[in-house]
Amino acid sequence: MLSSLMATFRTPDLRKKIFFVLGILVLYRFGATLPSPGVNFKEVGRCVDAANSGDHAQIYSLINMFSGGALLQLSVFAIGIMPYITASIIVQLLTVVIPRFEQLRKEGQSGQTKMTQYTRYLTVGLALLQSTGIVALAANGGLLQSVQGECDSDAIIHDHSIFALTIMVLVMTAGACLVMWFGELITERGVGNGMSLLIFAGIAARLPAEGRTILQSRGGLIFGLVCVAAFIILLAVVFIEQGQRRVPVQYAKRMVGRKMYGGSSTYIPIKVNTAGVIPVIFASSLLYIPQLVISLTQSSGSTDGAGWKSWVQDNLVNPGSWVHILVYFLLIIFFTYFYVAVTFNPEERADDMKRYGGFIPGIRPGKPTADYLSYVLSRITLPGSLYLGIIAILPNLFLEIGNGGSVQNMPFGGTALLIMVGVGLDTLKQINSQLMQRKYEGFLK
Repeated sequence: MLSSLMATFRTPDLRKKIFFVLGILVLYRFGATLPSPGVNFKEVGRCVDAANSGDHAQIYSLINMFSGGALLQLSVFAIGIMPYITASIIVQLLTVVIPRFEQLRKEGQSGQTKMTQYTRYLTVGLALLQSTGIVALAANGGLLQSVQGECDSDAIIHDHSIFALTIMVLVMTAGACLVMWFGELITERGVGNGMSLLIFAGIAARLPAEGRTILQSRGGLIFGLVCVAAFIILLAVVFIEQGQRRVPVQYAKRMVGRKMYGGSSTYIPIKVNTAGVIPVIFASSLLYIPQLVISLTQSSGSTDGAGWKSWVQDNLVNPGSWVHILVYFLLIIFFTYFYVAVTFNPEERADDMKRYGGFIPGIRPGKPTADYLSYVLSRITLPGSLYLGIIAILPNLFLEIGNGGSVQNMPFGGTALLIMVGVGLDTLKQINSQLMQRKYEGFLK
C-alpha cells in the first residue's frame, strides 16, 4: 500500500493529476462555505446549530449530505451536485422509453456527447427550480421551520425584495453549473469520476463534526463502540462491493481476410451490487415526499387534517418508526430490481455476443443465452438488494445508540458509507491502472 502510494507521487504525470484534483476539491469546499449575497450568515449558523443539536428532521437532509452541509447554510454551492445527479438518472431512464435516446446510446462517442449535452441542459433547468424552491423556503421561514422557537428564521435573508431573491436564485444556479464544470474537469484532466469525488468530498467534510457531536453527546465509550461498528460495516461493504459473478464467454475462431481472429476466453462480470447507490437515493427521495406535503399544507392555528398528519409524522416521517424502516427497506428492494432491469438488457447482451461469435459454454446462442443471463441476474440481484436495504437502514436501527436520536447526523452507515466506499474503490482502481500502464512490475518479475 505504501509502496503504491510512493510510486503514485514519484510519477510526474500522475502526481500532477492528483494535485489538480485536490485543488478543485479545495475550490469546491471554499464555495460550499461562501454565503450567497443577502444571507445573514451569523443567523444561518445559529439556526443550523439549533437544528443539529436536537431531534429535528430536515426535508432536504439527503441533498444537504451531498452538498457537505452547504444547503442549510445557503452558500454559493448550496445546490451542489444534486441537479446533475437527478438529470443523469432521468436521461438514463429515458433511454428506455424514448427511441431517439436509445439510438444515441448505440451511436458510440458521438451519441454519448449529445446525451451529455442534454444532461447539462436539464441540469441547468433543475438547478433553477431547486434554487427557487430553497430561496422561497428560506424567505418564508420554511427551510428551518422545525427550530422556529430557537432561532429567527425570518432574519436569515436581509432583503426580501424580488430583485434580491432573484439574485440569490441566479447565484445558486450559477454555483450548481460551476460544480458541474468542476466534476467534468476532474473526469477529463484528473483521476477518478469527478461527480463522485465531489460527493465524496461533501460527505467526508461532515464526518469530523458529526464524530465530535457523538463524542460530546454520548461520551468516549459510545464513540469508541460506534467507531468499531463503523469499521466492521466498512469491511463488510468493501467485501460485498468487490463481489461479482463471472459468466464465462468463449469466442469461436473466424477468418477475416487472411487473418484468424477469436478463439479467446473471457467473462461477463455481474456485480452483486449492480445498481450501486441509486435505489437508496430513489427510496430516500420518495420517503421525503410525505414530510414535504405536510410542510406545504401546514398553516398556523389550523387543525384541519391533524389526525392523518400526525399519523404520517409518527410513522412515515419519523426515521425511528418501524413503519418507516419497513417501507424504506421494501422501496430499496423494488428500486434495485427496477434499476437493474433498466440498465442491464440480457437480450441486447446476448445479441452482441452472437454477432461477434461469442457463446456461453453449455448454452445455445440467442434466446437461451438471454434467458440464462436473466436467470443469473435475478439470482444475484436478490442478495444485492437485501444488502443495500440492510446497510441503508442501519442508522435507523441504531438511532438511539449512535447519537441520541438524529438519524441525519449518523455518518457511519447508510447512503454516506455506500457512496464513500464505492468512490474510494473506483478511484484506487483507476490509480492502479494508470500505474500499471507505466510500470509492469508484476509482469517483469
